[in-house]
Amino acid sequence: MSQSKKYVMTYEGLKKIEGELEYLKTVKRKEITEKIKVALSFGDLSENSEYDEAKNEQAFIEGRIMQITNMLKNATIIDESEISKDIVNVGSIVKVKDYEFDEEVEFTIVSSAEADPMENKISNESPVGKALMGKKVGESIEVQVPDGVNKYDILEIRR
Repeated sequence: MSQSKKYVMTYEGLKKIEGELEYLKTVKRKEITEKIKVALSFGDLSENSEYDEAKNEQAFIEGRIMQITNMLKNATIIDESEISKDIVNVGSIVKVKDYEFDEEVEFTIVSSAEADPMENKISNESPVGKALMGKKVGESIEVQVPDGVNKYDILEIRR
């Protein structure tokens, strides 16, 4: 029997995922049901692209609902007061010196479910996130990325 993946989440991430689940169950399901009704009214299903599109969207939404439900069932919420300021962990905000761009960058280490690179929220499973995990201020890391190798110095850790 395979074990389910455990999802480590911040409280903020949990609320975001719960909100998405509620939206999908209440709003999106109704929208898709309505699209299917309209498409059925066009008749002949064999050449009805609107019907096919609505059914595909319905399958996608139901798959996402199942995925989120599974994530919530296997979630472990991080108590932010227990996040160490000494070592990098999920929930840590890490300021690093990025040698590739010669600038200081702040990353928030989150679970894969919460990752949002546009907000510098990186997954603990991403190459940079994985390399930062367990490190302390003053340590340097080198990370293999698609463009080559990036080097970072850890300047500060906070929650």
